[in-house]
Amino acid sequence: MILEAVRFAFSGIAANKMRSALTTLGIVIGISAVIALLAVGAGTQNSIKSQIAKLGTNVLTVNRSVSTGGRSTGGSATSTRSQSTNLTQADQQALQDPVLAPDVAATAPVVQAQSITAALGTSTHSIASTLGTTGDYFGITDFAAAAGRVLNAGDTGQSVVVLGNSVAADLAANTASLVGQSVSLNGQQFTVVGVLAAKGTSGLNDPDDVAMVPIDTAKDKFTGYSLSLSSIAVQAKSADVMVQAQNEIQQILDARHQVTEANRDYQVRNQAQLLTTATSTTQTLTTLLGAVAGISLLVGGIGVMNIMLVTVTERTREIGIRKAIGATRGNIVAQFLVESLIVSVLGGVMGILLGVGISSIPLFGVTPEVQWWTVWLSVGVSAAIGLVFGIYPANKAARLRPIDALRYE
Repeated sequence: MILEAVRFAFSGIAANKMRSALTTLGIVIGISAVIALLAVGAGTQNSIKSQIAKLGTNVLTVNRSVSTGGRSTGGSATSTRSQSTNLTQADQQALQDPVLAPDVAATAPVVQAQSITAALGTSTHSIASTLGTTGDYFGITDFAAAAGRVLNAGDTGQSVVVLGNSVAADLAANTASLVGQSVSLNGQQFTVVGVLAAKGTSGLNDPDDVAMVPIDTAKDKFTGYSLSLSSIAVQAKSADVMVQAQNEIQQILDARHQVTEANRDYQVRNQAQLLTTATSTTQTLTTLLGAVAGISLLVGGIGVMNIMLVTVTERTREIGIRKAIGATRGNIVAQFLVESLIVSVLGGVMGILLGVGISSIPLFGVTPEVQWWTVWLSVGVSAAIGLVFGIYPANKAARLRPIDALRYE
């Protein structure tokens, strides 16, 4: 019975090639959209994870907050007192206390200079981020030297610089050749002691578009001598103690700045929390994209049912003849159900191939990553569409009385 149903189904599909192709197209578009859009969502999520990982291992960043006011009340009068918004090197050194901060592995002070231009001969480059820091910063943030070395304790107060890969590439074709040369930073001469290995762009910024100098040198030549830091980079001892390290940082700085959770004049950015938030956001986006693609797949399924109903109507006399010569209700149901199933599965296979093909092309600046579970799901969904949306037309055909079907014009 099955082989006979398949034979009749293929003959029905071949009799209306254009209509069958258009019906299949609805499934193709739906399946390929599901695979491609979920691949874009997965690719976006992986890209965000990769960029966060480039910030370093187990990193927490302490930044200054916008000045907040602490309210103190005396009698019926309420007054507001200003809070310090400074982070200092004394704060940074306090975070290295092995007793008060046992889960902190390393810290590094950071000051940031604005609008610095590097020049070498006729080549110039406007640096996105020029930092004054110490040698510990490179280990915390996972920066490594591709040529030369990074900063060390012996560079304190010296006019030396470590260039990011993007900066070096704009100044010289052979970036390694820059090591030992003198480059100008806003007209002041610095000796290049190292060129950093490339980390790759993140879309919004370029972590390779940096230059790093000793913190005392940055204060002397660019930012002016001030106790204030732009930020403090902190590395926890492991990913498992990120929360504990953050709590220890907050306890130390709260005591030093005489603030509470309600009026802190600093912020601690936890990389693990940032990753969790970003992952949650991209998962929501991926779900939304999948839902949109699912709607197109539903529309394709409705198209299959609509065409099958038309097919049943057109072949009413054929059904009557088959039933008159002995075909059972099961034979008729199988014939039209198999036809619906073939159209849907064929569309599903073509949709999978198209979806995987589309996913091999970067979309919206993201490299899609096919989730192979979506491929197997698509096979199942396309088969389910054939069955679910084919049942009603098949039953309608099977319920026709032979005498009424034979009289149908």
